[in-house]
Amino acid sequence: MVNPFREFHTHQRQGREIPLDRILATKDLILERLVAGYHTLIEEEVHNLVWLVNHGALPRAYAAAEKALAEVNFTVEDVEDFCFTLEKADSFALALAGPSGLYLSAMCNRVEGTEVLLRLKGLKSRVHLVGYRLPEGKRLIVEGSCGDFTGAAMEGGEILVQGNTGNWTGVGLRRGKIIVEGNTGEQTGEWMEGGEVHVKGRIGNLGQVRGGKVYLGDRQVAGR
Repeated sequence: MVNPFREFHTHQRQGREIPLDRILATKDLILERLVAGYHTLIEEEVHNLVWLVNHGALPRAYAAAEKALAEVNFTVEDVEDFCFTLEKADSFALALAGPSGLYLSAMCNRVEGTEVLLRLKGLKSRVHLVGYRLPEGKRLIVEGSCGDFTGAAMEGGEILVQGNTGNWTGVGLRRGKIIVEGNTGEQTGEWMEGGEVHVKGRIGNLGQVRGGKVYLGDRQVAGR
């Protein structure tokens, strides 16, 4: 029987073996730096954040998240580990819903790799702004439900939510596709300019859909 952990036992680099404990220590250090960057975002921006897309609050906070991540070399697996950290750490509860979504979005947009799994099931609060500014070529799979502003200002790619989303799903969507296996809240598709939103459950109500298309099941209910 092949040992399923054999490939993780050592890592070859320029003829030298790096022990497993050193690999794990490196991953722990990366996660610590990601968490530290998140705390920096909270300290600098949370008092300014108003969860409406106005007054430049979101672009400013997103830029702060990008700055916090700029010098951290992380992987898709590190993004997944960060989700587990959110679930277990009570210290994040103060501002979990808002800044965590922006920070996760900045991580997903920057990380190498085309597909990212976000395990949000079981969190104390629903995370807002998942998929903010998601670029072309990226795919997010969300286990669980999201909060408000899912896929806000998306610039391409795809989000699959294996649960429900809150209000303003797809707000300001430019390009790309959002698939919600459950229900969406109020103002679905508000200010959409392009792309598609597919809802397999129920839609609370529709926003002002300027472009793109919104589907309820197989039926198009808004857009052109």
